[in-house]
Amino acid sequence: MTSPRPGAARPVLMLAVLALSACGSAGGMRPDQDSPYAPSGVARGAAVDGLTVGHRLMAAGEYELALKAYYRAAGTQGATVDVLSAIGSANLRLGRLGQAERILRRATEVDETFVPAWNNLGVVLMERGKPAEAARVFQTAYALDSGRSDDIRENLRRALAKIEKSAYDPVENTEFSLVRRGYGEYLLLSRH
Repeated sequence: MTSPRPGAARPVLMLAVLALSACGSAGGMRPDQDSPYAPSGVARGAAVDGLTVGHRLMAAGEYELALKAYYRAAGTQGATVDVLSAIGSANLRLGRLGQAERILRRATEVDETFVPAWNNLGVVLMERGKPAEAARVFQTAYALDSGRSDDIRENLRRALAKIEKSAYDPVENTEFSLVRRGYGEYLLLSRH
């Protein structure tokens, strides 16, 4: 007895699958209401918005995937303030501060009244060590929000505290010692 050559059964299998699929109705199988199993037919519905997908991915901590979803949203919706703000926020979470700052600035130019873009721009500026500019940005966000957001108020408070601290920031945990260098000359040394 000879064995069938490799791949000979493949065309027969393909014809059987095609024949069986032609027997089904065009609408797919109807789910049995009493069945504990998911329906086997493919449901066709409206695609989920890229922004919604991105927001869900951000909430799940999947920042790179969220960024891709936001880029898809930009492709379908355009560079709206919502899309730009979302892209900037994803870049912030990924530690891409330069990109986040540039995109969030663009978002505030598109809509000067969009509070989340202003707040997130302030966060980026704080992360980049620019507390004075961050405080001005948080003040703008706080004013646009009419003081309703506790998070923005807290961000503003932290930025102002950082400015005050940087105005006079004594070195903490440093021991100083005075060393004589010659007649009447002293040198102040610090040990960390």
